[in-house]
Amino acid sequence: MSYSLYRLSVPGFIAMLNNFKAWLDKAAAQKDEAVLIEARLAPDMFALARQIQIASDAAKGAAARLTGADAPAMADTEASFAELKQRCDKTIAYLESVDPAAYDAGASREIVITFPNGAGMRFDGVTFLTGFAVPNFYFHAAAAYAILRNQGVEIGKADFLMHLAPHMFGPPEQ
Repeated sequence: MSYSLYRLSVPGFIAMLNNFKAWLDKAAAQKDEAVLIEARLAPDMFALARQIQIASDAAKGAAARLTGADAPAMADTEASFAELKQRCDKTIAYLESVDPAAYDAGASREIVITFPNGAGMRFDGVTFLTGFAVPNFYFHAAAAYAILRNQGVEIGKADFLMHLAPHMFGPPEQ
């Protein structure tokens, strides 16, 4: 059985980006936004806003690289929950505009990532998506979630997996 790279990644990216927006709504109702947006788990770690920006970049970057297109540029200047939610919406809109067939056609495309220091990585599309883009996206999603939890925002695993609510069912009838 073959699987579509698009179906294995894009719906999950979109779901988590929507989850971010719900977490930010809960956080805004419970804590000081100015404190949370700069919160981090360790001194050498990116703050909440940057975690969400990088997750957004990972999702749109995956789509762009696999389709051979340019991802929409985003300035990484979000300084409020409203701006972060707008960024999520822009990323979702971009992901929804991507042609699934073009995304899947990137499976054998050579993907080269060059880091600011000049080092880089070279992948085929499948290895890039499964070994780099998806893990990177969820790393930053988990970090954003952990920062909010660490700051006392009342969110839990159900909030991380809230996109699965339509699949829930109750215990069997007795």
